[in-house]
Amino acid sequence: MSTMPSDQEYTRLQDILSAVRQQSQRIPRLALLLGTGLGAIADAIEVEVRIPYQQLPEMPVSTAESHAGELLLGTVHGISVVAFSGRLHCYEGYAAHEVVVPVRLARLLGAQYLIMGSAVGGLDPRLQVGDVVVLEDHINAMGVNPLVGPNDDRIGPRWPDMIEPYDQGLLSLAHQQALSHGLALRSAVYVAVLGPNLETRAEYRMLRNWGADVVGMSTVPEAIAAVHCGLKTLSFAVVTDRCLPDALEPADISKIIAAAQSAEPTITTLLSSIVPQLQEM
Repeated sequence: MSTMPSDQEYTRLQDILSAVRQQSQRIPRLALLLGTGLGAIADAIEVEVRIPYQQLPEMPVSTAESHAGELLLGTVHGISVVAFSGRLHCYEGYAAHEVVVPVRLARLLGAQYLIMGSAVGGLDPRLQVGDVVVLEDHINAMGVNPLVGPNDDRIGPRWPDMIEPYDQGLLSLAHQQALSHGLALRSAVYVAVLGPNLETRAEYRMLRNWGADVVGMSTVPEAIAAVHCGLKTLSFAVVTDRCLPDALEPADISKIIAAAQSAEPTITTLLSSIVPQLQEM
């Protein structure tokens, strides 16, 4: 298991922070971490600065399909924001502490809230392709954790409590706004697996029996890091395929991306009503 000494990790974060600060002094209140098929949400941001990951020292670069790989600073619906258009995954070969660099960087920039988006497979048979869910809890089945190794108290505490990985106040706000707009929004338990292969029928049965509603290959490392560094987190997910053991169909990445994109209007509507209220929270 790859870990980085705490001093080295903090130095890396400070170097990236310095590079960002050379281009903008904006202090964001909100961080957005955009995943598969959700990159178009970045279009709602009034961008002040756009920085490709490649221009930031030691910044891991996203290789996943449909992930732009750039940091945006600006405003969205009147709130100062930093957005990471393109996320990182352990299946790309990154260690867990590298995957969460955007989360920790957002906190160092000044963010207090984190909103994430991702694509998931639906384990709950009630879920249909294109449905949007909001995460209420998760199961870490990745076999990795970004907190493994020496702890740096400048980043977060040694023993963070995971009783509330997704902020209850933000969850309530999301459901209230969905109701006010007549949008269907179900709460879900997310199980994170390493990937990049999809699961076998037996594995889907096991994950469902564990209590998971959806399955994906991201989100959990970032949620752990967010709790660790003090970010209040809200995470949406789009069901892009149904993971029903007795009715499986071969995966098609183009269909998965298309399903994620089809949910963009729903998530954009939710964000448009949730984000302005963060100013008062």
